[in-house]
Amino acid sequence: MHRDSLTKTAKFKQIGINTVGFMLTGAGIYWLTRYGIKRTINNITRTLMTEPYERNLMELYSATKRIGFQNVVENNMRTEEGTVIKRPLGSPRKFLHFDELMFNMVQLDKHATEGNVTIDTSVIIGPKAKKPLKVNIPILVGAMANGTALDSKVKVAMARAASAAGTATNTGEAGMLPAEREAAKLLILQLPRASWARDKKTLRKADMIEIQIGQGAYGGIGHVTKAKELDNTSRRIMGLNKNQDAVINAIMPELKNQGSLKELVAELKKITGGVPVGCKIGCGKYLERDLDVAVMSDVDFITLGGAQAGSSGSPPILQDDFGLPTLYALCRGVKYLENKDLKGKVSLIISGGLFNPGHFLKAIALGADAVCIGTAALYAVSHNQVFKAMPFEPPTQVVWNNGLFKKQFNINEGAKNLEKFLKSCTLEMEDGIKALGKTSIKEVNKHDLMALTREVAEITGAELAY
Repeated sequence: MHRDSLTKTAKFKQIGINTVGFMLTGAGIYWLTRYGIKRTINNITRTLMTEPYERNLMELYSATKRIGFQNVVENNMRTEEGTVIKRPLGSPRKFLHFDELMFNMVQLDKHATEGNVTIDTSVIIGPKAKKPLKVNIPILVGAMANGTALDSKVKVAMARAASAAGTATNTGEAGMLPAEREAAKLLILQLPRASWARDKKTLRKADMIEIQIGQGAYGGIGHVTKAKELDNTSRRIMGLNKNQDAVINAIMPELKNQGSLKELVAELKKITGGVPVGCKIGCGKYLERDLDVAVMSDVDFITLGGAQAGSSGSPPILQDDFGLPTLYALCRGVKYLENKDLKGKVSLIISGGLFNPGHFLKAIALGADAVCIGTAALYAVSHNQVFKAMPFEPPTQVVWNNGLFKKQFNINEGAKNLEKFLKSCTLEMEDGIKALGKTSIKEVNKHDLMALTREVAEITGAELAY
């Protein structure tokens, strides 16, 4: 027993010695680390503060701040490739937008609408057409092409979501994907500046046809998707052989002169039995001249693409330095239709940089009949699935047709997320309509807005807040 007690005492002493040793070692490491960090920071700081610019890394910071980090990166891309670079999802420039507008709120002079009142958010596009497009919400899912931009699974998810939310989705310029047509209750066929999507069988499947004259992120120039970037489904839809590129022309083959647009519109209405037929244009300095051609061609609607529009990839110069910003384009488009007594007869759809319910409702208050969303819809449909690509690849690698992680995209999850986004935005707009003391989105107008600056007041016609 005595020997056992001595053994236990020795063990406890050893444990104590080891503990003290570990503590001293830890303390030593801690102070050495502090000392090392301090010396390193001091040396770096001393170098930055004492070396002349030609040998100082501060030169990089100063030059980058002057030029802009994105310009530095993109100029290096140009230097590396020697070709036109393609930037996805639009310009990072901050144009004058909807943020300088605020809505009125009614309280004593007029009363807000009670919470249990049903708000009408439905919209009719192409009211003069034989078969107008009727949607439950004023938010349309924009033109994003299968194959040349998005993977087919993403297109199907968007179609399901749009159907569940009571709205329409757009095929984009690559033709009608059969699975998308099956999933979409309402499908807008974009007629591209190309050779496909022309057969009568396809045209008759459309609920609305949008003739693609141009768009905000690309202007009216043509572009090419190389054959190697197309999958078999895309080639089959576009009628291309294995080695044939997908070519979007600058000018649509049918539009040789101004009068030919009217002929095309009439032919499409005849083939489809009267679904709304309209055109999509990017907006330039002489917007009204383009609108003259469009309305003389008896279009049922016009989609305006503002300078904040995005794409799967277009030249930065076209995104940053061309076209009218969305707010300017919308107000000029509305004024044009009012002056021609066409408001309520020719529908106006606006797109480009519209990301949230405030943007949507303000655009409608200024005179748009509906808004068209692209980037916002793409973020919503991919939602948490972007983490399959991040942090080592861009989140869009989950949705692009050539994306590294496109096979991991889940259609059901994507559809449900975009559906919830659309419904959430609609509920927020309904609350905004109630705060105005109204019961229908059709009652909202520019008199419900106030401008925070004289410039915005002049552009929009909204009264100055001060």
